[in-house]
Amino acid sequence: MYNHAPEDYDCLFCKMAAGVEDPAFYNRQSDVFYRTDYITAMINPRWWPNINGNVLIVPNQHIENIYEMPPELHMHIYEAARQVAIAFKQVYGCDGVSTRQHNEPAGLQEIFHYHLHVFPRYKNDYLYDLTHQHRWTTPEERLPYALKLKAYFDGLHS
Repeated sequence: MYNHAPEDYDCLFCKMAAGVEDPAFYNRQSDVFYRTDYITAMINPRWWPNINGNVLIVPNQHIENIYEMPPELHMHIYEAARQVAIAFKQVYGCDGVSTRQHNEPAGLQEIFHYHLHVFPRYKNDYLYDLTHQHRWTTPEERLPYALKLKAYFDGLHS
């Protein structure tokens, strides 16, 4: 229902969730800091001014958009988002947290695999005013954020 991926779509988020490294994609397995049977959470390689270390949460199962999302899986995604939000407060010391999720090209969905953005927010960060001023980061820039969040999540589940 309401799908836009081409028939031969090579899903990069499916590869990330399966632990496969794809040199054609910005994300690396080193960006992944939390994985369950249902979801994979990783540092987003696209950063906005004043916001570093934002996160993408994807279902491990290929689901293109919110219209196809089974409620049981949606619960796992939003529980992971809640845990990431708490981690941001503990690890990043941020002032708040925002989430956003896009569906279909008109809704600005660029990768046709459901993904939820989780942003650490800071007073006067102007995220929504500067939304078109994003940049692609390097794996080296993202690694410290992934390691901090991985240590936090490892501590929760040990």
